[in-house]
Amino acid sequence: MTETFPLAVSVDDLSVRYDAHRGESQFEAVKGVTFDIREGEILGLIGETGSGKSTLAAAVAGVAGTHKPGSPQISGGALTVLGQKVRGISERRRDKLTLKIGYVPQDAGAKLQPRLTIGENVAEPIYLRDRRFDQLEAGAAVATLLDAVRLPMSVMNSYPHELSRGQRQRVAIARALILEPTLLIADDPTSGIDVTVRGAILDTIRDLHHDRQFSALIVSHTMSEVRHFSNRVAVMHRGVFVGLGNVDEVLDAPTHEYVEGLTRALEDIKRADELTA
Repeated sequence: MTETFPLAVSVDDLSVRYDAHRGESQFEAVKGVTFDIREGEILGLIGETGSGKSTLAAAVAGVAGTHKPGSPQISGGALTVLGQKVRGISERRRDKLTLKIGYVPQDAGAKLQPRLTIGENVAEPIYLRDRRFDQLEAGAAVATLLDAVRLPMSVMNSYPHELSRGQRQRVAIARALILEPTLLIADDPTSGIDVTVRGAILDTIRDLHHDRQFSALIVSHTMSEVRHFSNRVAVMHRGVFVGLGNVDEVLDAPTHEYVEGLTRALEDIKRADELTA
């Protein structure tokens, strides 16, 4: 008998588009993708710029269909997140669902509230949910998470502009996890970060996952980064999946030229490392 696992995310033939705007035609960014994320699993998602991976991440995070300017719309297929069907979801149900989702959009560290301290930025989701929440309890939760993302307590009273880009990205991750979400969506959390800091950020996510056992979809731009936090990967190219499964299996038996390119790139990195060893 085949063993089954509870699913955090179930996607069936999902298409996501952007509506026409100012004379432009509609643009379909995601074109009929199918995949699942089991409870407690991290799925890595990679693809070149414009492949649709950020749009897919936003849809899973509950952003699609909000009718806010620039937000994507689900145009086909089915998306179920934490047991809730997302297509056509009411605003009340969406608000309830997104409380269980931690979302780190691309370059989230640059989108922190500049007039709030780091501690206030991390705590803000608590007070958006409950304005009467106990301040001491909130402060303790913030301190615990800042320690978990390897930031000193001294940053609590600092402002975003006083931190490095890598530090701000860690703050954004802490903010996304402050409500102890069941699902984490992180869109390229190391984008634009110095190469010497990227590993530490990925290690932080991996360690937090080990401690809290949330499910996650993490967008990355290299297969070597995916290996840092997951054994399973989805590869996107021009809105469709061209690879899905165990990292080694996807690389060992590429079914698309884009995946072949990823395989060659990893082999080149491996050879370079062997030469400098």
